Amino acid sequence: MNSRFPRDVAVFPPYLHFANVHNRRRLFSWYVKHFRTTSQARASLSGGGGSSSSNSRGNAFLVPGATVATLLMLGVLHARRLYDDKKVEEAREKGIEFEFRPDVKATFLRILPLRSISRAWGFLMSVDIPVWLRPHVYRAWARAFHSNLEEAALPLEEYASLRDFFVRTLKEGCRPINPNPYSLVSPVDGTILRFGKLNGAGAMIDQVKGFSYSVSSLLGASPLLSMLAEKNTEDDGSTIEQESTQREQSKKSWWRVSLASPKVRETISECPMKGLYYCVIYLKPGDYHRIHSPVDWNVLVRRHFSGRLFPVNERATRTIRNLYVENERVVLEGLWQQGFMAIAAVGATNIGSIELFIEPELRTNRPRKKLIPSVPPEEHLYAPKGVGVMLKKGDEVAAFNMGSTVVLVFQAPTSNSPKNNDASEFEFSIRRGDKIRVGEALGVWHA
Repeated sequence: MNSRFPRDVAVFPPYLHFANVHNRRRLFSWYVKHFRTTSQARASLSGGGGSSSSNSRGNAFLVPGATVATLLMLGVLHARRLYDDKKVEEAREKGIEFEFRPDVKATFLRILPLRSISRAWGFLMSVDIPVWLRPHVYRAWARAFHSNLEEAALPLEEYASLRDFFVRTLKEGCRPINPNPYSLVSPVDGTILRFGKLNGAGAMIDQVKGFSYSVSSLLGASPLLSMLAEKNTEDDGSTIEQESTQREQSKKSWWRVSLASPKVRETISECPMKGLYYCVIYLKPGDYHRIHSPVDWNVLVRRHFSGRLFPVNERATRTIRNLYVENERVVLEGLWQQGFMAIAAVGATNIGSIELFIEPELRTNRPRKKLIPSVPPEEHLYAPKGVGVMLKKGDEVAAFNMGSTVVLVFQAPTSNSPKNNDASEFEFSIRRGDKIRVGEALGVWHA
């Protein structure tokens, strides 16, 4: 007997034709549901909702990501620096001095937004590093840039960010100050690039062989320097009687004269003219980054030049014209026992921030509304007028966020001075390329 199926009954139901597709959809739905459940469970364990969970995941990845990016950039910079340093050392051993030669890189750097890049770098440097990771990061930095971690005032775990580590203080006694009252000490740890004697306020400072820049362009329109130049002219035509009168007036205590505000500028015009000297010191990234007072002096005025932020390494000095004059810098100017004194803290790429301890409200590397870099400097006179801020030899003055350059311009006794019978000529006790530390003598003279 033949069995028959009803015509309205399908041998293969429709759902069997799409069974494979249906199973895939169910599997995909299960994965989505499982992922949502897991995410909600993690959020509830962390004590927050969906938005807080998203923020926590973002924060969890932000710090390691910023740290890795920072370390990679530091590695590239260090490799390039090692290569440049090796070439320089080999040249010095052969007695070769590099000359100024502008290149394409210097032109290309003028196009880059180095100020914005430096602010972004500063943000990365300020990101907190996990406590467990801090010692490893700082030890790696110390090995790469030859920093002495034993001098750090705090345990490594207490430096929350790379920025805090850069501007760290040192243990007491690590930088003894030369006690000789007739010595001028180094304000920073660094390498001596240039030093010498200047012939008046309009004299030129050597940036590198084949290129120089004027003192006035570095320090700005300084009335004190102008008075020194005028005094030089007067001294050339002075008589023996005038020299005798000046010698008697100079016997007055400099501190007594300087504390009387109306007398400060008269001191410059009445005291015998002394020699004008300069010294350029370069701070590497691994150096101690705080600036100290080289002598006892009164800081009368501060000038802030909001310029460019070119690098200031040795290669840059040989290829970028007017490097120190164009870069952002903070200039402190005043008087000490021997006359004029100025310290120029020059900023650089990734080091746009210069902190001034005697003026904490000062902010450098701010976004500019104008694209023209050559704007007049911002000037601030310290009170009380004519006295300013009194600093002792070795006092902390400022700090760099990473390495940069400091230029000293100062008066000191010279054999050409009318007072040559009372003071011997100032003599530098350093050589080019020397490594120097805070408190070590740059030069001495004898009363």
